[in-house]
Amino acid sequence: MSIVVTGATGALGRLVVDALLATVPAGEVVAVVRDKEKAAALAARGVELRIADYDRPESLAGAFRSGDRVLLISGSEVGKRVAQHTAVIDAAKTAGVAQLAYTGVLGGPDADFTLADEHKATEQLILDSGLPYTFLRNGWYTENYTANLASVLEHRAVLANAGEGRVASATRADYAAAAAAVLTGDGHLNTAYELSGDTAWSLAEYAALLSELTGEEIPYKNVPAAAHQEVLVGAGLPEGFAAILVDVDEAIGRGRLAGTSGDLARLIGRPTTPLAETVRAALPAA
Repeated sequence: MSIVVTGATGALGRLVVDALLATVPAGEVVAVVRDKEKAAALAARGVELRIADYDRPESLAGAFRSGDRVLLISGSEVGKRVAQHTAVIDAAKTAGVAQLAYTGVLGGPDADFTLADEHKATEQLILDSGLPYTFLRNGWYTENYTANLASVLEHRAVLANAGEGRVASATRADYAAAAAAVLTGDGHLNTAYELSGDTAWSLAEYAALLSELTGEEIPYKNVPAAAHQEVLVGAGLPEGFAAILVDVDEAIGRGRLAGTSGDLARLIGRPTTPLAETVRAALPAA
């Protein structure tokens, strides 16, 4: 039996492998990757590589073994994910894996925003497969905001169409630690976890935090959805992806990413990483 991480060279996948290697021998960990060269650092740490591609179902035939515990990290290409995930699920079922964990979205079947559609479809496919499952319904990543700090600091504003909605975000490392916990522990089969940060915060509070940490006045500017869409497209985002982000902000305004179930902290055995800690680390050095 091995613990298998798909998408292991991605931003989340690498962190999951790191978390696994902190608790189990490298010989028990397998990374499913598209590019062997990109995964060279994982191989150097003793992790077995299996080369496969979500877009080539035939390549997944050798990705899994009977009894493996598998983490399916959702694909990054919105609009292609159901087909990609179907290929992984089919291969996992054929192999007879002991567990298929999946990184979905907070709210699961109750999530009512566009970005959730493919996640909900994937969860249903897994249920229909009959495989023992664990649903890791990840909330919003704090890094979704800190990755854009350069633009926020340049324009001296936090721009969104989320109104007064709140976000219970956590870091990728927090979510990765939860994935490692369910892959290495017992009692997680046929269970869904609603994963989010311990504290929900508003974008006005985020802007106030940035103002405090930088010494500059950085207000939160709540704008209409159409205006936000125009700004994002003007900044170079494809129209479709910009529309998804605008739709997520609308969902935040409805409270859909504010849930604080405590599942994440319980799984990782510690409080989730505070917003201020992540922001402080992401700010450019003075």
